[in-house]
Amino acid sequence: MIIVIPMALFILGIWKNSDSHLTTQVLMSGIAVLVIVAFSMAVWVYNGIIQPLEKLQRAMNEIKEGNLNNALEADDVDTEVRQLLEDFEEMRIRLKENQEEKLEADRTSKELLRNITHDLKTPITSIKGYVEGIMDGVARSPEQMDRYIRTIYNKANDMDRLIDELTFYTKIDSNRIPYHFARIAAEAFFRDCADEVGTEMAARGIRFSYEENLPPGVVVIADAEQMKRVINNIVGNSVKYNDKKDGTVVLRLQDDGDFIRVEVEDNGRGIAREDLPNIFNRFYRADSSRNSEGGSGIGLSIVKKIIEDHGGRVWAQSEPGKGTSVNLCLRKYAEGEQRGGQNTDRRG
Repeated sequence: MIIVIPMALFILGIWKNSDSHLTTQVLMSGIAVLVIVAFSMAVWVYNGIIQPLEKLQRAMNEIKEGNLNNALEADDVDTEVRQLLEDFEEMRIRLKENQEEKLEADRTSKELLRNITHDLKTPITSIKGYVEGIMDGVARSPEQMDRYIRTIYNKANDMDRLIDELTFYTKIDSNRIPYHFARIAAEAFFRDCADEVGTEMAARGIRFSYEENLPPGVVVIADAEQMKRVINNIVGNSVKYNDKKDGTVVLRLQDDGDFIRVEVEDNGRGIAREDLPNIFNRFYRADSSRNSEGGSGIGLSIVKKIIEDHGGRVWAQSEPGKGTSVNLCLRKYAEGEQRGGQNTDRRG
């Protein structure tokens, strides 16, 4: 319009001050210029404004229908509308990410519910069966009675451990875990852990041993309660998937330069190579045979979270049919560190 109006005034001026022949030529030329300018502006408005807005409207309708998969291209738009399209596309991407996060959260919640249902039902059914056997007089000898009671005790411990894992899982999920870091004498601490674990292993018929190869006086900064949780989870996992009659579990404490290395080795069924990188992922269980054993699927993910929050690392080695070794490293405490004795809420 800025070009067209002055052009029209120019033509009217010529019309008043020229003869008819010249006026006709100028008028025709002016009209031709007006048509070209108007057409060019129409094309520019359509390509630069109307067409992009139509694309935007279609994209809005798709989102209204729940479709967040189609990207809105803005590369072919050169006007100010391009920024609007780019902002809209960024909004679509964020909406899609939020939708995927919600779907993943729903999936994991359903998976957790299925695991809880299965893992609570299995020991409860077993406990009921053994209690009914005792009530019906099936366990007549002291040896049978002792075996029944030990089995009931072990199943109750499994349930207690599962509930403890689920309680801790809620703290992980909210990204807030209370830690109480302190200086811990490594030898004494892990020897105590071995004594506690060994008692339970004996009740389960698993041969347990503890090996120590560490210089005296080594100290680490750790939360004693959470570190015991780590050892119990790893050992519990080893026992759960040990299908050997002469099942063994070894807890080793070793020197590793600036670190100490804790290893839990078993002679169980082992883990397939393709499954090994995933065993510390939440809810991951390697195969259907492991699924039949129960377990929340979060035990080793809890181990990884705690060890990483302690500044360490954890990994596993395994050979199918021969056994699995889970290793974790913790840095030795050196004088001058300021972390000891702190109460810390670690956010994930």
